[in-house]
Amino acid sequence: MLSSNIEEMDREGIGPRIIDSFGGISLHEQSHGEAFFSAFIHRFRGNGIYILDEPEAALSPLRQMSMLTRIHDLVQENSQFIIATHSPIIMAYPDAKILQFTEAGIAESSLEDTNHYQIMRQFFDDKNRVLHHLLDH
Repeated sequence: MLSSNIEEMDREGIGPRIIDSFGGISLHEQSHGEAFFSAFIHRFRGNGIYILDEPEAALSPLRQMSMLTRIHDLVQENSQFIIATHSPIIMAYPDAKILQFTEAGIAESSLEDTNHYQIMRQFFDDKNRVLHHLLDH
């Protein structure tokens, strides 16, 4: 719907082309991840506050790393981010304040102490054991 509205407004020619704020490529021609990343690169500016809910859902691990670069650039330009994420890659941003939400409440955590990091580490340290427990009940 948003993609169609943008194209319609651009056809009407009122003001600058909106699609240019998304990299100049129709959002209909981009995957969900490409469209999100394009908006992230082209629409986010310095001196902003950005609240993101699980941006990793649309992004490959490589794109998540690219996202860290853009976040860093924007932080250098006085932007702030509040991000709800399960991604250890995104949580790895230097000096990020990580709040972990559990049944016991909310507590500040290091990256290495988050459930998400520990699960991923267990998987990569011994994927065969994890897969055995998951698949061979």
